[in-house]
Amino acid sequence: MFDKFEDECGVFGIYGHPEAANLTYLGLYALQHRGQESCGIVASDGVSLRAYRKNGLVADAFRNNEVFDKLPGQNAIGHVRYSTAGGNDPKNIQPIMVDYVRGSIAVAHNGNLVNAQELRNELEQLGSIFSTVADTEVIMHLLARAQSDSLADRVVDALKRVRGAYSLVFLTETRMVAVRDPNGFRPLILGKLDGAYVVASETCALDLIEAEFVRELDPGEMIVVDKDGLHSYHPLEEAKPSPCIFEYVYFARPDSTIFGREVYGVRKEYGRQLAREYPVDADVVVAIPDSGVPAAIGYAEESGIPFELGLIRNHYVGRTFIEPQQSIRHFGVKIKLNPVREVIEGKRVVVIDDSIVRGTTARKIIKMIRNAGAKEVHVRISSPPTSYPCYYGIDTPTRTELIASTHTIEEINRYVTSDSLGYLSEEGLHKATGSCEGGSCEGQFCTACFSGNYPVKFPRLKADKQLGLF
Repeated sequence: MFDKFEDECGVFGIYGHPEAANLTYLGLYALQHRGQESCGIVASDGVSLRAYRKNGLVADAFRNNEVFDKLPGQNAIGHVRYSTAGGNDPKNIQPIMVDYVRGSIAVAHNGNLVNAQELRNELEQLGSIFSTVADTEVIMHLLARAQSDSLADRVVDALKRVRGAYSLVFLTETRMVAVRDPNGFRPLILGKLDGAYVVASETCALDLIEAEFVRELDPGEMIVVDKDGLHSYHPLEEAKPSPCIFEYVYFARPDSTIFGREVYGVRKEYGRQLAREYPVDADVVVAIPDSGVPAAIGYAEESGIPFELGLIRNHYVGRTFIEPQQSIRHFGVKIKLNPVREVIEGKRVVVIDDSIVRGTTARKIIKMIRNAGAKEVHVRISSPPTSYPCYYGIDTPTRTELIASTHTIEEINRYVTSDSLGYLSEEGLHKATGSCEGGSCEGQFCTACFSGNYPVKFPRLKADKQLGLF
């Protein structure tokens, strides 16, 4: 709630189930936290592809049951989206579906291609016409130009040209293909349900449809599912795996298991480690709901300070709301959160959240807590300062907008008006995540938003350096 990074996207696919479109709807419902701007499903009946895509939340977009009558077939893929590249224009809603000389194909993409603009410029010079501004369409043009007879080979030929983060699910009339980039930035899970194969961004989607968890796709792995079953390949050039650690910090649902660990347990350990690094004499620990709750529980357990629900979130607030004509100060925060005065009044309060981005919302929430009667407000953040933007599928502000890139921790403390401020250290983050094998706590995850060490380089970084942003 402290000026969050925006979620990226979620993908889902199922092959070989008579209720493919309905199950894809449920899978997207479970992945709604990964994108709230738009959603879509493409289904195959073995002969043709049919699509339904719409702006808005999954439950609203698929409100009419008649939609599923128009999505027949045993195979389907789906997507929930928050725009990282391409804006929120309806034409950019995924899955993207195209017809080309070899038939029809659709794709759902979680991630971001760092060389998309270069490739787009090249393809346009060669005569390609783009109908969206989403970087995902670049992959479709590259695939259409590939000369191989095999679908798998055409996908590989296309992906050998792109750089960046991608967990992709393709669907043709007769096949489903899923592939994860060589760095493994974003999660991609494989499951089974009544003989059907399922892929999803997180295990919570498998849980909802009662599918069996099989495993995660390896970084650089591609699976092809057809009438003959599942085939696994590792056709892409190897890279050092660098899964996004912010999936643990904030993006993934706490009941999911990704990168080999359950998210809830990792976040609780972040809170415990934070209590070891930044203890404070206080009366109560409260969380910024919902993302700060597991870390707050961990902090309370480690410190011995009781955890209470000191801030209540209104779960029925959408992405937009109508403000009253009479101005109410901090209305945007007050409609989402309300303090419990009985918990806070007269208390020294420790407030736990996962991150501070710009600092403006943190300042408003702390004022709200003080107005509820808190004697002291101590802020603890269960991740290091976010000083650098992400270019791998998360919509983050520019570096100049990130408060930690231009202010010291003490300056941030004064700005947000807390009595003290403590961030989890990078070493503590790795230790709590369990990424200190062999005595080293670095290099097993992508921590570019904290460290500025980007696993995949690209031209934009050069431009940012010239602007003095790095």
